[in-house]
Amino acid sequence: MDEIVTRAMQKWPNVPHCFDWLGLDGRGSWYMRDDLVQKKGGFLKAKGERLTHQKLIDFIGRNYQADQQGRWYFQNGPQRVFVELECTPWVWRVRRSVKGFEISTHTGILSPFKSAYQDEAGLLYFETQLGVGLVHSMDMWPALELLEHAHIEPEHLQAKDIPSQFGFVRSPANER
Repeated sequence: MDEIVTRAMQKWPNVPHCFDWLGLDGRGSWYMRDDLVQKKGGFLKAKGERLTHQKLIDFIGRNYQADQQGRWYFQNGPQRVFVELECTPWVWRVRRSVKGFEISTHTGILSPFKSAYQDEAGLLYFETQLGVGLVHSMDMWPALELLEHAHIEPEHLQAKDIPSQFGFVRSPANER
């Protein structure tokens, strides 16, 4: 967590949480959801405006984490901004490197592979030491190469069961 965030939390300890204002889609993009967008419906119906400012995206990524209930949030100074998830809390990027294969989060954190899953729609998920995430659609080829190289067959699961199986909440706004 950024030092400036830690100081703000100490200075203003009782700032109310923020819900439904930030979303993460299945390609690892962040979306700002203002009042007008929220009136159109939940994140799956109305995503909002995709964030493109790289310093803001990096700041969110450095301060992105989960609480004990499995609700993911961005610690924005003293305020927790809970994240609406289109799919999973992580979106994996997979690439070949001189060391073999590297798996990193949409925020740029490397994490070792543990297991693979495939849902009824054919979407591929990896579990790593950080948790579960959807494999980015542009990285399916290296992901499949990784599985073939390691002789791993993904386990089958139902998409609706992923949050309960891996202990996260897709819509913290619905859990208030």
